[in-house]
Amino acid sequence: MRERWFGATGRKVPEIVLEGSLDLAGALVLDDVRDLAPIQEAHEQGTPVVVRASSADEVVHALARPEVAAALVRDPALLELDLPELTYGG
Repeated sequence: MRERWFGATGRKVPEIVLEGSLDLAGALVLDDVRDLAPIQEAHEQGTPVVVRASSADEVVHALARPEVAAALVRDPALLELDLPELTYGG
């Protein structure tokens, strides 16, 4: 399981996490990464950024942003994605 820093909290979290399994208190939770201004502002302040994703493409798109700590999913099957394969091909 690959992990990322959860903002400036000093802890790491799984890069793909099932909704309800991670304490998101204090995090900026977004539905997408279309508007980069709040993402960059939160990152500069050390606030963790989490993005909801409902498909493999949405997970890859969210995690392409280095400011994003995790992709938040509802479908447990998305936890098994092979991100290097989806991102770089095989």
